[in-house]
Amino acid sequence: MVVDKTKDYIQQIANYIQKNLAKGYTIDSLRFSLQSQGYTRLSIDNAIKLANEQLAEKAPIMNEKPQITYKVITPDSTYTYEKKHGFLKKIMDKVFKR
Repeated sequence: MVVDKTKDYIQQIANYIQKNLAKGYTIDSLRFSLQSQGYTRLSIDNAIKLANEQLAEKAPIMNEKPQITYKVITPDSTYTYEKKHGFLKKIMDKVFKR
């Protein structure tokens, strides 16, 4: 009987976390808010873990795999390399009008 009350207690905190994450609050701000309301660190951590698990179950499954392409650059390629100057070099050129 005690286990059910603890699960309900953690679930209520997890629901609060999920609702406020949807509003745009961060986990850290919610953790601080819950600690200032008197909840224990252990119950907050368990509720965050539970909320993350429940949100992960609702997340859509990705059907597409990323496409990886490779491009080989050979010595006879028409690739040109432009040497870029650093920030300080650009400033010095403008100051001394080079």
